[in-house]
Amino acid sequence: MKVIETRLPGVVIIEPKVFGDQRGFFTETFQQQRYAEAGIDLPFVQDNHSRSARGVLRGLHFQRTRPQGKLVRVSRGAVYDVAVDINPASPTCGQYVGVELTDENHRQLWVPPGYAHGFCVISDVADFIYKCTDYYFPDDEGGLLWNDPEVQIPWPVDDVQLSAKDQLNPTLSQLLAQGQ
Repeated sequence: MKVIETRLPGVVIIEPKVFGDQRGFFTETFQQQRYAEAGIDLPFVQDNHSRSARGVLRGLHFQRTRPQGKLVRVSRGAVYDVAVDINPASPTCGQYVGVELTDENHRQLWVPPGYAHGFCVISDVADFIYKCTDYYFPDDEGGLLWNDPEVQIPWPVDDVQLSAKDQLNPTLSQLLAQGQ
């Protein structure tokens, strides 16, 4: 597998080896030893699968006291996936990494604990699969406004569909003033 460093500490893009022929393809989506060698050595405790239609934007989410690392990928369709550094002590606070994940490029994104994460669907439908390093605790969830003018994420969808909760997420400045 190929591991591509990004400008955010610990956030990496993974390109697994894909073996294909006229019958289809095979790829390992996770192998503990290889991923540990790439610096992803936290234990995974939960796998999630969501299906969304074109224009759905989920995020930007994080957990406040029990942060989750997420290894994300797409098994059907395409998404624009984003990790945002929300650590006020980090020199990259407020910066993001965005990458297109598709069922054809087989790319994965490792989002370490402590980052805000979200994605928007750019195909008709997308199945989004992710492994988490901690359990989901609804009372611990926080969010960052998807179109924060300070972060300036160039989402590739004009008419996004958001949950009511995500429409109310604070900006980065508000979030940092709250102490997360």
